[in-house]
Amino acid sequence: MLLPHIKQPGDLKSLSVEELDSLAEEIRSFLIEKLSVTGGHLASNLGVVELTIALHYCYNSPKDKMIYDVGHQAYVHKILTGRMDRFDTLRQRDGLCGFVKRSESEHDVWEAGHSSTSLSAAMGMALARDLKGEDNKVIAMIGDGALTGGMAFEALNHIGHERKNLMVILNDNEMSIAPNVGAMHNYLSKIRSDRHYLRAKDELEVLLKKIPAIGGKLAKSAGRVKDSLKYMMVPGVLFEELGLTYLGPVDGHDLPKLIETFQQADNVTGPVLVHVVTTKGKGYKPAEVDSHKWHGISPYKIESGQVLKAVGNPMYTEIFGQTLIELAEQDERIIAVTPAMPGGSGLVPFSKEFPARMIDVGIAEQHAATMCAALAMEGMKPVFAVYSTFMQRAYDQIVHDICRHNANVMFAIDRAGFVGADGETHHGVFDVAFLRHIPNLVLMMPKDENELRHMMKTALDYDDGPIAYRYPRVNVVGVPMDKELQAIPIGSWEPLRKGEGFAVIASGPMLQVATEAADAMKREGLQVGVVNARFLKPVDEDMLRELARQHTKLIVLEEASEAGSLGSAVLEFYAKEEIQDAQVRLMGIPDMFVEHGSIKEQRAEVGLTVEAVCLKLRKWASEPVYGMGQSV
Repeated sequence: MLLPHIKQPGDLKSLSVEELDSLAEEIRSFLIEKLSVTGGHLASNLGVVELTIALHYCYNSPKDKMIYDVGHQAYVHKILTGRMDRFDTLRQRDGLCGFVKRSESEHDVWEAGHSSTSLSAAMGMALARDLKGEDNKVIAMIGDGALTGGMAFEALNHIGHERKNLMVILNDNEMSIAPNVGAMHNYLSKIRSDRHYLRAKDELEVLLKKIPAIGGKLAKSAGRVKDSLKYMMVPGVLFEELGLTYLGPVDGHDLPKLIETFQQADNVTGPVLVHVVTTKGKGYKPAEVDSHKWHGISPYKIESGQVLKAVGNPMYTEIFGQTLIELAEQDERIIAVTPAMPGGSGLVPFSKEFPARMIDVGIAEQHAATMCAALAMEGMKPVFAVYSTFMQRAYDQIVHDICRHNANVMFAIDRAGFVGADGETHHGVFDVAFLRHIPNLVLMMPKDENELRHMMKTALDYDDGPIAYRYPRVNVVGVPMDKELQAIPIGSWEPLRKGEGFAVIASGPMLQVATEAADAMKREGLQVGVVNARFLKPVDEDMLRELARQHTKLIVLEEASEAGSLGSAVLEFYAKEEIQDAQVRLMGIPDMFVEHGSIKEQRAEVGLTVEAVCLKLRKWASEPVYGMGQSV
């Protein structure tokens, strides 16, 4: 066994290439075994085993900067950098993060939970290196899917312009290498990266230009011939034209070839792109057959590949997908739009029913948002299905192209609130704050799956501008479902329980917390009202006025950032109305990023629990009253 002896990347350098191949198989077996218990990103990591070994074999981390795009494919990197013994804690509270984490290791130089950032980071690190007069390598790894992100092309454009020494590794796991042209590709890669060949090209151009009268013309003609041959023969002509030397494609599971190619890349002056072709799920048949399913997987049985999921109600995402099909059958204007998340957003069934009305734009949230605005302007009913955390990337387009135009776009905001094991880069806790203040936008959140269906009908019937409904990454409540869907009056809240002197205003899953807290306090003799704040914008002003008139002490409970969300909206309303005796206390997520763990643990960490609500109510009820407005 080789793996137990690898404590740091330098330990690889004493191994032969044959031993590296054996190590790759040991790492695959380790990942398959460990993730069968913890779950995690399996397919993507099995696909980069040899690639990661080759990089650490050829380069010297952390001096040489290895930058992973997204970071969920860095499990092998974690194993090789001294964290193998912590894999039993993967994605658990206080355990190993499922993404690259700077605080975890000196070898983790860049954190990313969203894609397409690695090239910009590499450019920044290369610029810093040169300004400091250092000589380290800078290597960015990016997937073919992440190249659909506009930010990646912005970075490529700048990299080609500045001509800094850095390496881009394009991890292409969708294409296969064509055997009949592989030899030519390898030959071109070799001669174009050879120092003598590169120098000979420059010297030939200089010599031609020295020939009297006709030298300049000959040099230009030679250049045109060279370019025309390149367009016919070089597969990476796009990258070449952007200013990067292209090497590949290379079999990403052939360790000797990978090592040879990296050595060739080191001979190149300026930026170089190495095109590596890999197979997602390599070495584990179920993951190879269905890499999408095994991208992020729950615990499973190794022998059969059977996923071990707890029996329970469906997720909100599934209810959304089913309801959208029902609505689309009634209204042919509905178009579903997703930025590379048809499966995660529950739209695969929709795509089968309405293939022409399902648009997957790739990892391009900005483009998706602006395209939805144009669709709406042309009389369609676009549904932008997007995770809350990914919607952040389209903020400018939401403001300028959708809301400023008052375009009738429907937002289906998935993963609202805490998301658990994916941690701080994926929580949907900021969208209320960054959407609520934009003019023209209506924002809703349902208390259960039945209300979600009614909200989707509300959004479809709404013609006065953009409207959004957000829902969490949890199982639904399990309530009976109405067959006939009705629109909900815009801005109306729903009183769920009558109180005497106290009330909790909440939305989404926090309503269950509020209701259980009210039950507990009733046993102690305190009658606490519960209000379903199903509209986060606009708020129910009539109800807020009535609660203030009754001198009701209010707790606003929300699984969203305390700054700027529903609690802020309530306080702003009372300030605007100059209602000075309103008593409001906030219970939301404080000014912090909450790390990975279970959703239950994350809520407990920030005090969004039944016990915490009861404690606040109990304490507030016991405080002496000095006069209206003084207990705040």
